[in-house]
Amino acid sequence: MKALTLESYNNFSYNDVPDPVYGDDDVLIRVNSCGICGSDIHGMDGSSGRRIPPIIMGHEASGTIESVGKNVHSWKSGDRVTFDSTIYCGKCDYCNNGQVNLCENRRVIGVSPGSYKQNGAFAELVSIPARILYKLPESLSFEEAAFVEPVSIALHGVKRIPNLKSKTAVVIGAGMIGLLVIQALKFYGASRVIAVDLDEAKLLKAKELGADEALLSNEETVTKIHQLTNGGADVTIEVVGMSATLNLAIQCTSKGGSISLIGNIEPKTEFPLQLVVTQELTLYGSCSSNGEYEEALNLIANGKIRVRELITCIAPLSSGAELFSKLYNSEEEMFKVILRPDNEL
Repeated sequence: MKALTLESYNNFSYNDVPDPVYGDDDVLIRVNSCGICGSDIHGMDGSSGRRIPPIIMGHEASGTIESVGKNVHSWKSGDRVTFDSTIYCGKCDYCNNGQVNLCENRRVIGVSPGSYKQNGAFAELVSIPARILYKLPESLSFEEAAFVEPVSIALHGVKRIPNLKSKTAVVIGAGMIGLLVIQALKFYGASRVIAVDLDEAKLLKAKELGADEALLSNEETVTKIHQLTNGGADVTIEVVGMSATLNLAIQCTSKGGSISLIGNIEPKTEFPLQLVVTQELTLYGSCSSNGEYEEALNLIANGKIRVRELITCIAPLSSGAELFSKLYNSEEEMFKVILRPDNEL
């Protein structure tokens, strides 16, 4: 099969590679669409430490089942599917408690952090455990289905905070996840959503997708948010994961408020302990998703979460290296790039 392989940091090849081996409990999927995730961009240069080459990345994907392992009876060739990005064991205490995102034996598709290597879907074929498959609604295109993973992350991050109805919310970061978080907040009943970012184009998109206000991040941001919300937001969602944005999120939140932390670019950040303590803020960490795939698929299919407006381009897998470079260097304003095997175009 053809695949886009990260051979070394910042160096891709598009070549023939062996077809993936699939086990008795797995299915072989012919990939139709696979989105480039921000984590793939941070992985390609080695900064995240979670894409050690050589590796076939890609986890935001959809396609059709090519063949199934001998123990797989609930799926058949030709079924239109997507899959969880997390391979959970289903046996550990966390899995048994319904927290599969915290699985002790968790592996992530398209990731190689050193302790394991799990090739992904920037390829014509990918092997996936049958237990993490989801059937696509008939009305859902493959391209839209490639968004189910980031949508599920947004839903999980928003749902970490209880009782959102009628709350004011600030979203720090209007990239892909932030734009999906804005829509999720509205769906779950937030009365007012304020988007904050450094990029005016992203803020325009945030307004298109439901943000009530959009603020360019600068030294006046905290003051403006406190004025708009009469003392700070009830809820803040941080989707970047850096010291500056974490501190901004905490400063924007009202006394007794809640913050969901989705972003994690930096492994360590400066933390304003006294402000969190004296304001009695509640912080919720949010890791991946945990069973939100069905809901995500349905919300995309019925238009409650809009994703088609976020597709910048659909391109052949053979052009992946060039598009990765454009995204990495921010050569033009791009939201979601979807790669399709050349024979699917």
